Amino acid sequence: MVHIPKKQPARRSVPTSADVARLAGVSRATVSYVLNNTSAVRISEPTRRRVHAAARELGYVPHAAARSLRAGHSRMVLMPTSETPLGPLLSRFFNELQWALSRLDYTVVQYASLGMTGEGAARAWAELRPVAVLAPDASALGPRGVEVLKRSGAKAVFTLGPQRVEGAHALLMDGRRVGEAAALHLLARGRRRIGVIVPEEPGLEIFSEPRVEGLRKALRTVRITGASITEVPLAYDEASAARLAARWRSLGLDGVFAYNDEYAMLLLRALQDEGVEVPGETAVIGSDDLMLGRLLRPRLSTVRIELPSGRGLAELVDRVVRDPGTEPEVHDVLGADVVHRESS
Repeated sequence: MVHIPKKQPARRSVPTSADVARLAGVSRATVSYVLNNTSAVRISEPTRRRVHAAARELGYVPHAAARSLRAGHSRMVLMPTSETPLGPLLSRFFNELQWALSRLDYTVVQYASLGMTGEGAARAWAELRPVAVLAPDASALGPRGVEVLKRSGAKAVFTLGPQRVEGAHALLMDGRRVGEAAALHLLARGRRRIGVIVPEEPGLEIFSEPRVEGLRKALRTVRITGASITEVPLAYDEASAARLAARWRSLGLDGVFAYNDEYAMLLLRALQDEGVEVPGETAVIGSDDLMLGRLLRPRLSTVRIELPSGRGLAELVDRVVRDPGTEPEVHDVLGADVVHRESS
């Protein structure tokens, strides 16, 4: 018996820009102009539609690496991911920013740096030839890292955080304002022995330390006799909160800034379980103004943090990319105001 092998289906070749040009009846240069959204060359709208229709029919996708090689950079905006877990507020902000950048024809790529900092991290990012970089931790980049990115073709380097880096555009987010606003609120409500929750989870120091500093700054500013700040460590779990609540009265605190709304809700429930009256014995305030805090009883006072719109920041990135020779700018982008509710 003779075995006749089954005929294998022919492999379809990968479509090229030349295939798109033939189907659309235009030159390859025109295909490149249309699919790369080149503004320097005027292409009629009917021609643009024919090129896009031909690309869809053939399943053609421009080769990003080749395009980057020709231009020296890409339309990629690189956002190195922070090792610090982001809360709901920052997550929403970065989601909005990514959406706004995509509307401006940028591709946003998140990059896990895995502990790399400074020049080493910058070299790893530069290998992807991004047109812009938004670094969430200014202290981990440094001036040398900014220089490496610019030499590799990055037209815009931004840092987000409490300090600026030489050579980069700075989006300053001064967390001290959050702690200061919380302290001034508690002091105005007559609280004098103020606790501040310090998360035990590693990586959150970048947020918690400036907030503690902000509380201490508020006390130095108002100079109220007998006012004090006590740092209180707390892990984000019910057992840790229960242990803290069990010894709460021994701490002698009549107010507490609980780092953020999530820790505030955790602590508030533990205090209630222990019979500590809120706000009678201890006033509680969080930050971030999460919806769940408004549903608690008592409703949670909070520091509402104001961040720039993702659209506005995306337009800033686009402006700098188009004019990379501009001097590094500093934008103070974090605002903080108290929302007073029942817990304080």
